[in-house]
Amino acid sequence: MKSFKVADFKAPLREFDEATPQPSGTQVLIKVKAAGVCHSDLHIWEGGYDLGHGRKPLSLKDRGINLPLTMGHETVGEVLAFGPDVKPTDQGDLKLGDVGLVYPWIGCGKCATCLAGDENMCLTPRSLGVYCDGGYADHMLVPHPRYLLNLKGLDPATTAPYACSGVTTYSALKKVEQHFDTPIVMFGAGGLGLMALSLLKAMGGKGAIMVDIDARKREAAEKAGALATVDPKAPDALEQLAKKAGGPIRAVIDLVGNAATTQLGFDCLTKGGKLIIVGLFGGGATWALPLIPIKAVTIQGSYVGNLRETQELLDLVRTKKVPPIPVTTAPLAKANDALLQLQQGAVVGRTVLTP
Repeated sequence: MKSFKVADFKAPLREFDEATPQPSGTQVLIKVKAAGVCHSDLHIWEGGYDLGHGRKPLSLKDRGINLPLTMGHETVGEVLAFGPDVKPTDQGDLKLGDVGLVYPWIGCGKCATCLAGDENMCLTPRSLGVYCDGGYADHMLVPHPRYLLNLKGLDPATTAPYACSGVTTYSALKKVEQHFDTPIVMFGAGGLGLMALSLLKAMGGKGAIMVDIDARKREAAEKAGALATVDPKAPDALEQLAKKAGGPIRAVIDLVGNAATTQLGFDCLTKGGKLIIVGLFGGGATWALPLIPIKAVTIQGSYVGNLRETQELLDLVRTKKVPPIPVTTAPLAKANDALLQLQQGAVVGRTVLTP
């Protein structure tokens, strides 16, 4: 089995050649067909997050991420073998040869949170491609068949991003559904932003105003159907947002998550508005604290999505024929190049590795 692993933080990924594993217990062995390169992979590769305000960066090593690690949490694969403990009732509609999307946000499976169906919120996570080996490989082990969602004919390369950018934006959008009759302001027109834009339309939303510093990404958002776009570095960005919204702004989804985007997002909200923070770029918040109660604003974090939401998302994509975000495919051997291009902001949409 060939894989590309983080052997040292901030160092180039290292190629490994090992025996292809055989599934044990309830595991499923898949042959990887597609693996998305996500912005979260950059944080894992770099080894931490910037917490701002002069604080020590959040170390992923201290949080239990051990190296070497095969990244890749947006994975689609073909079922090659089931472990000996997999029962026919465990397989659902999956059989050998089927192609499925891997749900990566796995928890302990035993706590109250996991048993309630919210494994993505488990305090002892086992996320694939984060804490356990993921899809930057030609084969991969999935802990149980329930974490493989049958594609039923969907294209592997364009479907792979739904495991992260798809379910992340879908879950965030569900948190502001009550405001779908007004324009939603979204920060970041990269892979997440374009995904959110297409899903908002499929979910019946009025549309979005996309905010991004990159003119190419704003152009991509306009082509994808954005109601309007704004450059946040423009001196009158706040006035532009108010004018283009044509009324009070009640919902903001920040897919970037830095001090500048959260500040502008907070400032543009009307009283009683809602700011959903998704992005993990880093830094510290700059809000004036008295304005939070004065404006009665809700500030809420949104972390990926649960297994149920991921299945809902695939059903939505299939029934509404949701157009995919722009995808550039690359061979597995180009994993390092794909990370560097993403770090440099040179990727529109998503790069997907195809072993």
